[in-house]
Amino acid sequence: MKFKMVHENYNVIDLDRSLAFYEQALGLKEKRRITAEDGSFIIVYLGNEESEFELELTWLKDHPEPYDLGEEEFHLAFQTDDFEAAHALHEKMGCICFENLSMGIYFIQDPDGYWLEIIPTR
Repeated sequence: MKFKMVHENYNVIDLDRSLAFYEQALGLKEKRRITAEDGSFIIVYLGNEESEFELELTWLKDHPEPYDLGEEEFHLAFQTDDFEAAHALHEKMGCICFENLSMGIYFIQDPDGYWLEIIPTR
């Protein structure tokens, strides 16, 4: 029996703000969208040409307050072929929330507080 990872879900408060962030920060674009007929939710799948893996953003009409992310001990990691350019972009965006210089990695935070690890191609 085999299992293939296909997506990870993040619930968001402002879908448009999150879509803009993920496109600017990581080059992720909308691949497809599911909208409830009654308007109660929207699910958007984001991805790029580098991988089949997708990030699923879910907006819920009846959840306007920020989500409780606990101690934020989980994250999604992205590998980049131009670490210095990525760092400069994220620094300009003001979204770097933690750097581990000894490991050569850093984290950015999305508008809803989710952490995303940025690692260089080694």
